[in-house]
Amino acid sequence: MQNPWIYVGLFVLVGMFIPIAAIAIAAFLGPKKPNAIKQSTYECGIETVGDSWIQFKAQYYIFALVFLVFDVETVFLFPWAVSLNKLPLFAVFEGIIFILILLAGLVYAWKKGMLEWV
Repeated sequence: MQNPWIYVGLFVLVGMFIPIAAIAIAAFLGPKKPNAIKQSTYECGIETVGDSWIQFKAQYYIFALVFLVFDVETVFLFPWAVSLNKLPLFAVFEGIIFILILLAGLVYAWKKGMLEWV
């Protein structure tokens, strides 16, 4: 009988080969005619004024990450809430503990001022 890990190794090799091959083919076959217009910074149809490399506040990224965490967690809570009346008591307590952990994370983010949009 064959080793089942051969399929995993083959999957990893093919999974690494396909993106590398796609990038290499695009690099060789893609058009290479840079000019001043193509190299200029363009954003939303408005010509940029000044330097386009400005420093952004990390607060915006943290706000987005906190939103993403709580948004993804609702995906885990929805099936639990839908089948709440069919779950054993242990599963209900696990869901309550999960909600309390999320609530603790929300309180922590709130106390740290991560939810202030300034």
